[in-house]
Amino acid sequence: MDDDLRVTPDIALPRAELTWRFSRSGGPGGQSVNTTDSRVELRFDLAATAALPEPLKARALHRLAARLVDGVLSVVASEHRSQLQNRRAAEERLAAILAAAVAPPPRPRKRTKPSRGVIERRLSDKRHTSLRKQQRRRPDD
Repeated sequence: MDDDLRVTPDIALPRAELTWRFSRSGGPGGQSVNTTDSRVELRFDLAATAALPEPLKARALHRLAARLVDGVLSVVASEHRSQLQNRRAAEERLAAILAAAVAPPPRPRKRTKPSRGVIERRLSDKRHTSLRKQQRRRPDD
């Protein structure tokens, strides 16, 4: 369990289910910019994993449907010049995305009525505005 990627206190992904790809990072850089593969792409097959319980997997598949390609979630990190830092950033990003996807839905909003004081103040302000505009008019002869 020590080698797993921790998503929530209860959920950990086995590192064997993570797939890494490395490529050259775009943008400006130093002397080694053309030789180092510092850009990291981390892929996780969400549809085929056994690390998530079925209800959580279904919730995550539904919430991340727009981000998935054939059930695979892909995260890219290229903001650092070091491959190791980009690997850590990609892992953190993947964990955050999955934690948000498996989180329970928020409680439904309880509808409330506006208080009597709020209604009276609104109507009083409307009357005041109406009176002000009436007084701006030209008097009828």
